[in-house]
Amino acid sequence: MKIEHIAVYVKDLEASALFFETYFQGKRNSKYRNEKTGFSSYFVTFDNGARIELMNLPSVADKPVDIPFYGYAHIAFQVGSKEKVDELTKRLEADGYQVMSYPRMTGDGYYESCIADCEGNLIEITE
Repeated sequence: MKIEHIAVYVKDLEASALFFETYFQGKRNSKYRNEKTGFSSYFVTFDNGARIELMNLPSVADKPVDIPFYGYAHIAFQVGSKEKVDELTKRLEADGYQVMSYPRMTGDGYYESCIADCEGNLIEITE
């Protein structure tokens, strides 16, 4: 069994798709739009077959601003080495994204950093 995809509601569908294409080499499909409901989405596919469905629906409310909160906490991307974790974290910070935790070795043995994407969703970058 494998997870087919993860879905997340976003305010700015185009900016979110571009984020995953630019920094994580994702490829989006053609935009789906339901004219009756106003719902629209992209599936962004990554090299290993993993997918994220980015969804927009004007009636969706903002998530809580206090972290932590119950629910999904982050999406983690494995980039292959400590050097790549460092490089991508520096690139994202230079491009204006907030670094939530700088690259470090965690107590459970991961070398990782964490940034907030253009929607404030947490993205973990691991070796």
